[in-house]
Formats: sequence, structure tokens, C-alpha cells
Amino acid sequence: MSTGTTQPSLIPVYTTKGDAEAFLVYPYLYNRNGDWVGFVSPKREVYSVIGYYVGTITNDPRIIRKRATSTLMQRLQPPPKPKKISLPATIPLAPLMGDLSPSFIDVLLDEPERLHTTDSGEYREDLD
Repeated sequence: MSTGTTQPSLIPVYTTKGDAEAFLVYPYLYNRNGDWVGFVSPKREVYSVIGYYVGTITNDPRIIRKRATSTLMQRLQPPPKPKKISLPATIPLAPLMGDLSPSFIDVLLDEPERLHTTDSGEYREDLD
């Protein structure tokens, strides 16, 4: 029997080591606690909760970015804050991950602070 409500699909986002460190319910990105930490654009670009560019989501899926870039990505207006989600008790094993080129880094592994919650992070708005 169908209740008529559909659960949005939850996609684990892995590190190169194979750990699920984030979860995508398009366009929202959540951490392991179910807190909102970012969002994904239609072009697969990943942004923090305050709209700063973080990287790109790959088909693996994992979040990568170039080590150095001469172009500065425009800050985007984040979507409305979603509710916290409940994560499943079990998570599928990661697919085999290919090695990253030395010019790329795994954001969730090497720079997880780029994906912070709305109440933390060095770029958050000051409360006055």
C-alpha cells in the first residue's frame, strides 16, 4: 500500500578512503549528524550554507576541488534552510574510488571545515 508520500532519495557522499561523510538530498547537503552543511547547483557545484564555493560533486560521488585556481567563483544565495534529516541506520559501501590527480583535493577528507553548519565556520555572518 502506498501512502502517497515519497521520501526524497538520500545519496551518500564518500571520501576517497570510502567513508560516507555527507549525504545529498538534492539540492541540500548534510553532515553525518543530519545537519545542513551545503547545497549543490544544477551544474554539480557544491556551495557552503552561506553560499561560498566548495568544490564539485563527482559521479563517485565525492566532493573535489582544484588545489589552486586563478578564478574566484561567485558567491550564491543559498536556498531556504531545510529541516534536519534522519539518516539511515545502514549505508551502502562506497564504490571503488580512483586516485585523484595531484592537482585536486578531496574536500571531505582534506578540508571538511569548508562544509560547516549555519552556526559555525570562519565565514559565517557576525551576530550583532
